[in-house]
Amino acid sequence: MRVAVVGATGRIGRLVHSALERHHHDVVPVSRARGVDVVTGQGLNDALTGVEVVVDVTNTTVTDERAAEDFFRTATEHLLTAERSAGVRHHVILSIAGLSRVRGNAHYAGKRAQEAAVVAGDVPWTIVPATQFHDFAEMVASWTEENGVALVPPLLVQPVAPSDVAEILARVATTDPRGRHVEVAGPGPEDLVDMARRTVAARGRDVQLIPSWHTGIFGVEMAGDALLPSESAHIAPTSFDAWLAGISRT
Repeated sequence: MRVAVVGATGRIGRLVHSALERHHHDVVPVSRARGVDVVTGQGLNDALTGVEVVVDVTNTTVTDERAAEDFFRTATEHLLTAERSAGVRHHVILSIAGLSRVRGNAHYAGKRAQEAAVVAGDVPWTIVPATQFHDFAEMVASWTEENGVALVPPLLVQPVAPSDVAEILARVATTDPRGRHVEVAGPGPEDLVDMARRTVAARGRDVQLIPSWHTGIFGVEMAGDALLPSESAHIAPTSFDAWLAGISRT
């Protein structure tokens, strides 16, 4: 199949691209680096010529809720318009497990706007919600680190390997549209502070990690089970321990 990966130069996009190629599909990478801008729509019509399926794994780093909503809504509407013209028959997006349970977070608000635009569109779709990735704790610590000290919120998560998610996205993309797919999660729950400590140690770094809700990033609305997947979630095989062992060897 001819599959376009939107956000192809990002971490997940590269993995999805590789997964599709391993299964012998014709992959069209779509990114600003290749002259295609989903926010303005520039280059989309040409990029989607002959494409049967679009996998959208675009992302944004904006921290303002309205800006995040505008980014995801605008990008999705431009994609769907170009897809209708090209005859695309399946639109796939990567989303977040438990999206409806978390309020007050800009990224979550943006992803809800993205989902709503996909559902309201007339291109058949599949939404794949996933839990946080294995390197999430390390990333959060990097956002708050200052002078060797980092604040990490005591979140309960069930992290999943990006490579596992990419394989699932590739498989979903090359089957019939499913609407809302079951959530994708890793093998078991983990404490974010403990994950950060173990990751920092595996990297050989000396960072003091302080559990705190005063990070300015995540609030208590994410406490408890808010970020955990549903009981029906698809459990991907790679554990946090296995991922950690891999970075320890590098």
